[in-house]
Amino acid sequence: SGFDWSSIDTSQLPSSYKMNSLKEEKLLNIADCFLQQYTHLCPDRKPLFLHPVNECGAEKFVSTTVRPTLLPYAELYHWDGCASFVSDYLTMEPLKSPLTPVRKGLLSHQKSPIMEEAKKKAETEAAQNKEGEEEKVTGVEKHKRDPLHGLWVHAWVLVLSGKREVPETFFINPFTGNSHSTMDEQFLGIESVWNHKNYWINMQDCRNGCKDLIFDLSDTIRWEMMLLGSSKPLQLPEAEKEKELPEAMDDMHKEDVSFDMPPSWVAPIQISPREFETHCSQGSKVILYKQAKLEKWAPYLNENGLVKRLTIYEDFNYTEAVEIREWFKNREDLLDMRQVNIQTQVTTDFFSPGRLLNLKAHTYKSLEPRTERTMEFYHVARVDGLQKRVENATEMIEYFVGREDFLHVRHTEFGKKQKKIQLAGTTTDNFRPIVQIKEYFHRNLEKPADEDVAERTFLITEDVISLTYHLKDKYITASKKDFFKVAEDDRRGDEAIMTPEMCITYQAGSSEKDKKLIPLYKLLQELTIEEKRLKQQVQQSEAEVLNILEIRENEESNIKLSVSIFNTERNEMRRQQYGATEKGTEDELPGQKEQDVDYLAPFLIRLGNREQLTKGQALHVRDDCLMDFKHRLVKRVTTIQARFEKAVEELQKRKQWFQDNRNQLSTKEEDDFLACYSEAMFHIHILKLRLSREKQTAPQKYLALEEKLRKDPRLTEHLSHA
Repeated sequence: SGFDWSSIDTSQLPSSYKMNSLKEEKLLNIADCFLQQYTHLCPDRKPLFLHPVNECGAEKFVSTTVRPTLLPYAELYHWDGCASFVSDYLTMEPLKSPLTPVRKGLLSHQKSPIMEEAKKKAETEAAQNKEGEEEKVTGVEKHKRDPLHGLWVHAWVLVLSGKREVPETFFINPFTGNSHSTMDEQFLGIESVWNHKNYWINMQDCRNGCKDLIFDLSDTIRWEMMLLGSSKPLQLPEAEKEKELPEAMDDMHKEDVSFDMPPSWVAPIQISPREFETHCSQGSKVILYKQAKLEKWAPYLNENGLVKRLTIYEDFNYTEAVEIREWFKNREDLLDMRQVNIQTQVTTDFFSPGRLLNLKAHTYKSLEPRTERTMEFYHVARVDGLQKRVENATEMIEYFVGREDFLHVRHTEFGKKQKKIQLAGTTTDNFRPIVQIKEYFHRNLEKPADEDVAERTFLITEDVISLTYHLKDKYITASKKDFFKVAEDDRRGDEAIMTPEMCITYQAGSSEKDKKLIPLYKLLQELTIEEKRLKQQVQQSEAEVLNILEIRENEESNIKLSVSIFNTERNEMRRQQYGATEKGTEDELPGQKEQDVDYLAPFLIRLGNREQLTKGQALHVRDDCLMDFKHRLVKRVTTIQARFEKAVEELQKRKQWFQDNRNQLSTKEEDDFLACYSEAMFHIHILKLRLSREKQTAPQKYLALEEKLRKDPRLTEHLSHA
């Protein structure tokens, strides 16, 4: 199929698209001379990509196709966000012959976002030889010889190190948005690089690929530049300083042959908020990889908030899916990603922070209660420090982090649920019978090891409690205590029973048995109370699981997407509410708003709230009200003025301190100062705006209040002729 080039309406394009200026014509002549010299000196190398034909049939030098443009989207300020947008925005159209240069119109209509990308990061387009396609070949499969090996030419983006804290030079694939190191073995070499200022030919040996290349474009031995008079290429600051003196000496020799790059002939890149949000053409895009399919959608295009899906297949025909990964946005339930293993039927949901009960991830086969599942939580936001809960029909294991009691694991085993008649309205039958609760504790260094419990086991059905303590230094056995509780039927009322047979102790390093029953009895009492508390805690955990499952089931059956209050285009509910409020305001009776706040009440109270006022009293009330309002206006302006002056004074002190100690400050301290300085300047700017607004509106407010008092029914009789 391919793109219909005749569909481009060139009649509406500016004249710069259809003809060349005198400077552009001169540039093309320089490029032709440059190409002749290059062909003569390097007859074995491929022709240079210098001046392709655009959509209007005019030859244009490649550097003039780049017009740096600043767009109002924060995502485009960083290379990864910009590359992601460009890769989604562009659609790759393979040429009939992969060795033929691109047709007219491709640069201006499909590469423009890449030029915008280039502007951000000391950009240059790099034509590189690539060893193979993007697809990775598995170890089992034999490598097939590429018939075009060494002939592939790819136009990628080269980001040079040095500027914007870029640590090392790297490539960006505009069709995938991925970055690649220049040390990658798949790159066989570089023919040329260019940006909106100049064009450079690589004169270095590429027998080892790009590994040994030096990307200092000011080195005329390694990089032959076309325009000598253009500004210096992007390079490391240290290199710039070293080159300043020699280049200054050569300026007078290059003056006659210098030539600056003409301004770009293309229109500025314009991307509407809707286009930026949509990213892909028609809001969706499908990319086929080897044994994988990637689908992308614009936000809000799917009702469930799905924006990306990766399907991994077992075969090469995309028929037997093995795994599905889905990414979501703007979900009210904060679902971020879902991973489904089709072979095991296991689903894992990942959530962003902020959910009720702080659920982080949920792995399950079914949402039915008491089936096998794993729940992970944002433990920092939970009071109990719960990190993970693993559950099946017979047991539940909970993992904790950062607890004051040093508990890190609680393992609960359940018995079979017995069928019995349950009274209406009771809920105790919802919980499974507990057979055993086992807890594990980290070491508490404030206690001796033989007094610090490491493992605590409650055998509920056998009325046995076991304590195992931490190992002491140089010991291989730990102290233990086993308590055997008296059955309820053997007790005599509330009589306390404690016999030596009810407790078996082992003290590591001591041959004597602890025969003191009173401390053991108190410990048993504490453990009995703790056992009841733990049973309640386990039941609360069960109830929490059931609650989460019920909430998730309701959320999946009624998926809702959140819309920012600043998104007026989609926030229909906010728009309707605002419209209803405005309509209600218009329907209000004149003076209704003013009557909601009785500004005369404080002054009428002094007169005893009389219904009828004399003329003198009316004038007195009016004057007092206006005077009080004037004082409040003056006080407000004075307060803002004082805050403004104080903020300016503090900023001057900080600035003076920074200038005095600048040489002794670390990089982090300088960054902290600059951040504080920026915040202080913003605060001062806000105070200045408030002060200016108060001064401008104060007279208007005073006159407005005076007019309201004149029309007030309680004063109008006496003030109409005043």
